[in-house]
Amino acid sequence: MLIYIGSDHRGFQLKESLKNFLKNSGYEVIDLGNAQFQDGDDYPDFAAPVAKKISLDPSARGIVICGSGAGVDIVANRHPNVRSVLAINPDQVAVTRSDDDTNVLSLAADYTDEEAARKIVSIWLQTPFSGEERHQRRLKKIEKIG
Repeated sequence: MLIYIGSDHRGFQLKESLKNFLKNSGYEVIDLGNAQFQDGDDYPDFAAPVAKKISLDPSARGIVICGSGAGVDIVANRHPNVRSVLAINPDQVAVTRSDDDTNVLSLAADYTDEEAARKIVSIWLQTPFSGEERHQRRLKKIEKIG
């Protein structure tokens, strides 16, 4: 599975850690920035390219990281075909995959340590969409929202 990842300065350290974790777990990871720590950079500059890739390639997944996670989540959800979730815990992200078929994971670096992030990411990547009719119906309704 191809995973695009991006973060601002507040998420940079967590991004680098997760990138190594994912590569060591056998995933193909493409880092869309920032390539180096740059204090004061802007999260839309990194969340938007990740979301754009996912918007164009529904078989891929994206991970975006900033301090609160909210900013990158808002940016990601502005793109067509993107269903981003701001991760709270492993149980929550499992449900977002099985029920909502989320394809972008937003993480809050200020509130999520590396161990918790690895667990959240692993469960999110390993949980399949249930495909149940009620969930498909709801996703179709979301697609129609302008």
